[in-house]
Amino acid sequence: MTDVPDTTPTTLTGPHPALRSLDPLVGAWTISGPGGKNGGRVRYEWSEGGGFLVQHIDLLQDGQPTRGVEYIGYHKDTDTLRSHYFSTTGETLEYVYELADDTLTIWFGEAGSPAKYTGRFTDDGSVNTGGWTWPGGGFESTMTRERS
Repeated sequence: MTDVPDTTPTTLTGPHPALRSLDPLVGAWTISGPGGKNGGRVRYEWSEGGGFLVQHIDLLQDGQPTRGVEYIGYHKDTDTLRSHYFSTTGETLEYVYELADDTLTIWFGEAGSPAKYTGRFTDDGSVNTGGWTWPGGGFESTMTRERS
C-alpha cells in the first residue's frame, strides 16, 4: 500500500494557536536604523479568517526602497511559523518567526540560520530593539509602535 498524503481541506475558525503568539506585532510600526539608510514603516494585520498574519512593508534597506507584503502562517509539517515575502519587484523570500517571552527572532530561510533578526520588546510592548545579523554583516534597528 502506498502512503497517500492527506489532502482533505482544513477549515480554520481563526489563527492557529501558535500563530497567536505573534499577536503583539499587530499594528503599525516605525522602523529606524543607524544613519538613515535603514528604516521606514511596517504594518501587521490578521488576514480575513485569521489564517495568516500579514505584514505590509515600506522600508529603506541600505538606502534602497523595499516594498512588499509578507504572509506568516503556521506550517504543520515543521511546527514553525513560516512566512513568504513578496516584493513589488518580484523577489520572493522565506522566513521563520518565533516570539518567546520578550524576544522576537526571524530567521532567513530556516530556523537556526546564521542570517536572522533578534530583538527584545520593552515591558509595555511598544518598542522592539535589536538587529539583523548574517555572516560578515548586519545592522541594528528599532521598531516603535505607532499610536492609533
